[in-house]
Parts: sequence; structure tokens; C-alpha cells
Amino acid sequence: MAFLEVQQISKKLQEGLQIHEISFEQQALQKIAIAGESGAGKTTLLKMISGHAQPDGGTILFNGKKVMGPEEKLLAGHKEIGYLSQEHDLLHNYKVEDLVWFGNNLSDEEAATLFEICQIDNLMKRKTDQLSGGEKQRIALCMLLIKSPKMLILDEPFSNLDPIHTEILKAVLEDITERLQITCLLTSHDPNDTLSWADEIIVMKKGQIIQQGTPEIIYHQPVNEYVAGMFGRYNLLTTEQAALFGIEVNEREIIIRPEDFIISANSENGVKGIVRKISFWGSFYEVEVRVDEFKIIVRIRKNEWKVAEKVFVSIAITNRKLH
Repeated sequence: MAFLEVQQISKKLQEGLQIHEISFEQQALQKIAIAGESGAGKTTLLKMISGHAQPDGGTILFNGKKVMGPEEKLLAGHKEIGYLSQEHDLLHNYKVEDLVWFGNNLSDEEAATLFEICQIDNLMKRKTDQLSGGEKQRIALCMLLIKSPKMLILDEPFSNLDPIHTEILKAVLEDITERLQITCLLTSHDPNDTLSWADEIIVMKKGQIIQQGTPEIIYHQPVNEYVAGMFGRYNLLTTEQAALFGIEVNEREIIIRPEDFIISANSENGVKGIVRKISFWGSFYEVEVRVDEFKIIVRIRKNEWKVAEKVFVSIAITNRKLH
């Protein structure tokens, strides 16, 4: 039996969005990220899973028992599922220690461990209006964890965070899973937040699941351009264009990531092209090469090329399956 079972969940909203028969399972301590563009239905799905929105059809089982929606119980939400929405806020002009100790039944030792995991133990004497967005979020997260949930659901937790606070929150979530043994499910539209964190990724579009799989499968074998674009830059080649690089495919088009090509000055096994643009991205460069009447984006670690230089492009993929 799965820890969480979402069985053909459907919901129609006034704004026209429809969640259409979504089904998936999550095992205990498995980390699942739901990705998709704004308006894909991610937030609505999370609210139904956590018991804060009523499905029109289907069933959600948590530890084998049905999750009741707000139309089936007096207070919305499941007592063993902590839900952190995008609109989380803290009471103004309160000290952090007053907020986190309110309703806290943990022992001093347990509470100290939780404050350490959430990285807020140095914020206790501050007032809420003296906190950054990332600090407020970790405090709101701690207030959920005080209730000892078995599952934590977070809606776009990394949005509006700077890189420093994003990395802090990622470390906090790792500790929540490993040290507190709490299962996490989150949404994000940023590949940097999902690829390195999730055990499995679900991609949504217009209220439906488009693709589900490991981060490696989602990234390297996207089912279409929408999925490919959600997780970074890509090259879309026709069958004829792919054939120039010795790639045989059954589909009309093939998606290949920029790092799967290489550039050289050697014509052996390469296709002739001209460098049109070079972009620096910190840890890598992206080189746009014009080949015949189309372009190839190539990602390299060290740049040795110049704009307008003649080069040769070849495929670097060896053992990985192309999709």
C-alpha cells in the first residue's frame, strides 16, 4: 500500500481550469516534485491532497484512509498533513519565540532539534517585521512541524527566495526527510529546485499529467517540447537534421540537450557550422552554431571559440537513449 494514493482526482474551477482524472502514488519518504507552468493546476491539486479543497471526483488515500475535503468535515485540512501555501504569513509585531512556542507540546530537547533543523534558533528574539522572506518561511514551516505531521506539502516554496535562502531551505528539507522522517511533496516551476531534490517528478499542463518519471528521464527524455522547456534549454531537430549527425529516429522530431553536442576544429565525424553567438552563464558557456539553415545550441565548460569562426559540431551521446 502506498503512503499517498491519488486516484482519478478531478475538479472544475470557476476560472475554467479543470483538474482531469489525475492519478499517482507516493511512497513513504519518497520526494516528489510537481512541475508545470503557472495555471497548470499545481496549487489546486495540493489543496485537494491536503484536504483544503474538495475534489469533484476521485479519491485521495493517506495511509490507506480517505482524505476528507472541507465539505465533509468541520475544519479543513488533514491533521497529519502539513500544508505550506504560497500566501503564508506571520502575525505582525510578535517575537519569533512567542509564535513557535504557542501550542508547542514538544519537550525542550525536541523543540531545540526542530529549531536547529529549520535554522531559526538564532532568530528567536527577533520580531516578525525584522525578518527576511526566507526567514519568515522557515518559521512558518517550523510552526507546521511543531504539530508533528507525517507529510509535508509545500506550494512553490522556493519562489521569491534569493539563491542563499534557497540553498538554506533545500538543506532544511533534506533534514526534515532524513532526521524527522517526514515525507515531502512540493511544487515548483524552476528546474534548479526540482532536478537536484526530487526522487520523482510529475509534470502538469492544463490540469493533466503530461509526464512522470525520475529527474534523469524527465530531463533527458522529455515527451514533448513543453516538458523539455520546463527543465532548460534544448535543441529540436527534424529527422533530416538529426541524420546529419548520424542520429536515426522514428519520430518526426527529436529533442537533444545542449550538453549532448560537442564543438571541435576537426572535421572528422562533425557537421560544419559557423559560431553566431557565445553566452556566458557562470559555470558554462552556450555557443549558438549555425548549421545549414538551422541552429544548434552547444553547452561547453571552457570557451575556445569566437563569433564567426568555422567549427564542426558532433553528437556526444554514447550510451544514453535518445528520445
